[in-house]
Amino acid sequence: MLMLIRDIIAAIFVAGGVFFFLVSVIGLIRLPDIYMRVHATAKGDTLGLGLSLLGAMIHMGFSFTSLKLLLIITFIWITSPTAAHLIGKSAYRTGVPAACGSIPVKDVSGRENQR
Repeated sequence: MLMLIRDIIAAIFVAGGVFFFLVSVIGLIRLPDIYMRVHATAKGDTLGLGLSLLGAMIHMGFSFTSLKLLLIITFIWITSPTAAHLIGKSAYRTGVPAACGSIPVKDVSGRENQR
């Protein structure tokens, strides 16, 4: 009975991870500019992979492999938002325009990022 409950909880976490991956892919396809796309994919990847690996940890129980998965989750939670920030920052600095109708962003030099 305990194994069944553990498998159900693991399946819920994996299904949640797949949901966030799906939303991330839809955001990548549907959103109009790089800034929104980077935001959607970074959030979706971080949450999707975190929940999926957490489901795998619950399914396997406490072992050396689950400790490795915990380290992978920690690494992804640190690096994915950092990489998304740097991609957005480099797009902004090279002058990639934001979508029409979005709020113009000014940096310290006074340059506006709009079409």
